[in-house]
Amino acid sequence: MSQETKYTEDNIRSLDWKEHIRMRPGMYIGKLGDGSSADDGIYILVKEVLDNSIDEYVMGAGKTIEISIQGSKVTVRDYGRGIPLGKVVDVVSKMNTGGKYDSKAFKKSVGLNGVGTKAVNALSSYFRVESTREGKSASAEFSQGNLGEQEFLEETSRRKGTKVQFIPDETIFKNYKFRKEYVSKMLKNYVYLNPGLTIIFNGEKYFSENGLKDLLEDNNNKDDMLYPIIHLKGDDIEVAITHSKTQYSEEYHSFVNGQHTTQGGTHQSAFREAIVKTIRDFFGKNFEASDVRKSIISAIAIKVMEPVFESQTKTKLGSTEMGGDLPTVRTYINDFVKTHLDNYLHKNTEVADKLQKKILQAEKERKELSGIRKLARDRAKKASLHNKKLRDCRIHLGDTKKEAHLETTLFITEGDSASGSITKSRNVNTQAVFSLKGKPLNSYGLSKKIVYENEEFNLLQAALNIEDGLEDLRYNNIVIATDADVDGMHIRLLLITFFLQFFPELIKEGHLYILETPLFRVRNKKHTFYCYSDDEKREAIEKLRGKPEITRFKGLGEISPNEFVHFIGDDIRLDPVMLDKEMSIEQMLEFYMGKNTPDRQKFIINNLKVELDYVED
Repeated sequence: MSQETKYTEDNIRSLDWKEHIRMRPGMYIGKLGDGSSADDGIYILVKEVLDNSIDEYVMGAGKTIEISIQGSKVTVRDYGRGIPLGKVVDVVSKMNTGGKYDSKAFKKSVGLNGVGTKAVNALSSYFRVESTREGKSASAEFSQGNLGEQEFLEETSRRKGTKVQFIPDETIFKNYKFRKEYVSKMLKNYVYLNPGLTIIFNGEKYFSENGLKDLLEDNNNKDDMLYPIIHLKGDDIEVAITHSKTQYSEEYHSFVNGQHTTQGGTHQSAFREAIVKTIRDFFGKNFEASDVRKSIISAIAIKVMEPVFESQTKTKLGSTEMGGDLPTVRTYINDFVKTHLDNYLHKNTEVADKLQKKILQAEKERKELSGIRKLARDRAKKASLHNKKLRDCRIHLGDTKKEAHLETTLFITEGDSASGSITKSRNVNTQAVFSLKGKPLNSYGLSKKIVYENEEFNLLQAALNIEDGLEDLRYNNIVIATDADVDGMHIRLLLITFFLQFFPELIKEGHLYILETPLFRVRNKKHTFYCYSDDEKREAIEKLRGKPEITRFKGLGEISPNEFVHFIGDDIRLDPVMLDKEMSIEQMLEFYMGKNTPDRQKFIINNLKVELDYVED
């Protein structure tokens, strides 16, 4: 019989603020990551510091914010009012301390829980805050939340405002690096939501005059828009709407008090509902909701008193109330859209005519596809009962919450040996595997009908649960895992073509990645290094000295499950698939998959990288 564990006062301990944040960082910043995903922790740290500077601008103080990222060091400088000098240490190191608890000072701010900069401080190996007000300044330095040097100046010529510098702690954020694309997108959203604000990032200027209208124009090709962007603004609400000529799915950009709510929430649901209701009433026809919203590209931003989010990272709004004397979020948005969109359509009959034709075309296509869709769904359900193509993860079996998908990853791979290795070495709780049978079909130029008629595409769509959009996407990370050879690259390209053609929002929202796997294994009796390039291989050889054993991996199937666990675990390397802002999706597909053979051949020759296999003596 096992000995009973003693439970006494000695078992009870209290963690101070920094210990708790460092022990449970996920509670404060979501997932950690290495910077390969837009929602990785290092970007949340940047956002938490920036939110304070944005709040200063919203309150009418400071029109310019400067940010620089040099290697791992982040610097954010605003020209707002500056932190009260006697509270500089407290606001970055004492929980539940901050100006946002005073609703008179910050009525509709981004952050309301007084945690943000404390989390940045605790999770940084170096953190420095400096405030300047009325010709005086105070500064303090920290390491992992521990206070170091302090300085107080009675006289200074520095401009008023706050400057924060930090370096994310490498013991918490392993092998991380900042990607300019993700920081750039974050900063663009800030200026879209704050017209008139200037952000300078590493010398590059970000500015917007037309808010959400600029957001849609910058993110989409003008020639693909069915009609000019409908841009409507109210006291606490702004919306922008258009429809795509070619895109199949719905696309929404939603924000609350300047926060990008990537998971939507009550405001986005109300917006989708309000658009359908208003258009039905305007045309006097009970159109199917999916037909009205098919191909829509839109954005909504609202301001709410003391918003309630469903997590510290604020990616989904839970509030149902606008606050103050205003009605509920749902009623407020519905009334605004009903009045202003209806007025716009009455005044712009040409837009209304194009919209009606688009809805009727969507209705026709839906009816033509209805029989095929039903057969495809039945086929997918039947296949899933005895289907080895999808080896799902346990989180979907035991947790039905929408938020469960945030932790999950789907590896798409080809061949029994490769999928077998990943399946045996994966984290069965959060990682799933979808096995392709040979090369997928080239879907360029084909209609949505092919998604249902092609077994591979139909089952992949069903596995992701994206037939009706990303609202119920089952996996946050979709990772293409193919061999680093010509065939593997071709499969990769065919899969990307499929997603671009039918589900571009998966790529736009940062869900699609390429798995990087090592090219070489360099080892001796004591140490083993996995190398992803010739340079890493040379460094490993130098470290081991002598004459180590060198293996060149030619395919994923050659990597044993015992080794594969290193490449899809904590040290996973993912290369995000990103769209080229200089080319539209249609232009991109035409270039890579169309018939412009000479242009493509020239591109391949100019960008060809020749890899020489290492020949052992």
